[in-house]
Amino acid sequence: MLVLEKEDMKSLKGEKVKIFTGNANPQLARDIAAYLEVPLGKAMVGKFTNNEIAVKIEENVRGTDVFVIQPTCHPVNDHLMELLIMMDALSRSSANTITAVVPYYGYAKQEKKTSGREPITAKLVANLMTVASADRLIVVDLHAPAIQGFFDIPVDNLYSLPVMVNHFVKRGLTGSNLVVVSPDAGGVARARTFAEKLQASLAIIFKRRPRPDVSEVTEVVGDVSGKVAVIVDDMISTGGTLVNAANALLARGATKVWAAATHGILAGDAINIIGNSAIEEVVVTDTIPIPAFAREGKFVVLSVASLLGEAIRRNYFHMSVSKLFT
Repeated sequence: MLVLEKEDMKSLKGEKVKIFTGNANPQLARDIAAYLEVPLGKAMVGKFTNNEIAVKIEENVRGTDVFVIQPTCHPVNDHLMELLIMMDALSRSSANTITAVVPYYGYAKQEKKTSGREPITAKLVANLMTVASADRLIVVDLHAPAIQGFFDIPVDNLYSLPVMVNHFVKRGLTGSNLVVVSPDAGGVARARTFAEKLQASLAIIFKRRPRPDVSEVTEVVGDVSGKVAVIVDDMISTGGTLVNAANALLARGATKVWAAATHGILAGDAINIIGNSAIEEVVVTDTIPIPAFAREGKFVVLSVASLLGEAIRRNYFHMSVSKLFT
């Protein structure tokens, strides 16, 4: 729950602002609209018989500040094209400003070349969004924060950490008997901040990737013996990395393993792989829709609707967004 100062509580009611959504995560868009007390804009977003994306903005947006809520999750290409075409339609309808609210930024793992003759697709997507008339981007937990530099427009990279930390505090998972674990060297800063907030110790897993989406644990640095471990990452894709990390921690004396990640991509058979693992609970957010049957198992889904709603409201009124980072 966000705690706001009284003077911050400006309402969007009656303002020249509209919120639209594609088909990627309509429930999150509805929750954001409800938080802001603004109705969702009317738009037809579907497909022609030849499978091309069809978009029609069904209300007047001339002179309006528009926010398009659309994570580029599975099927990534369809949802990315929906976003681009919607922004083009809004631009050609004389919207005043267009902000792309992309809770999950697809292609973020392809942010650099790791070998010869590879693309930097995260930069290509940034170019596409800019060409499609985006004036600003709002995202949650970019896989690589440096992706912000791919844009020549303002980018607000929000963090789900306060939402996650609040959940673990309510669960009583704090203090010296807890160790927060980064599943790789790249996530150490995230895990360290998480550990500080929970007054826990820190451990790091080192791994290698013999091929894409496959990882092998090579070493665990830090004391995990006799402690409850919480693996913290920005996304869960196939689940293999997470399960391997949990097994390595248990083999080194951890009593229980929990997991937390902002984006539950859950590709392939990830839900069953994690469901059959020794992990106690997996906490994700609703940046990406999570199937109902997964919520009945080990997955707990936290909402970022108020976080994104606040970012939208603060952007519209030209207020500071930094308060949402704490």
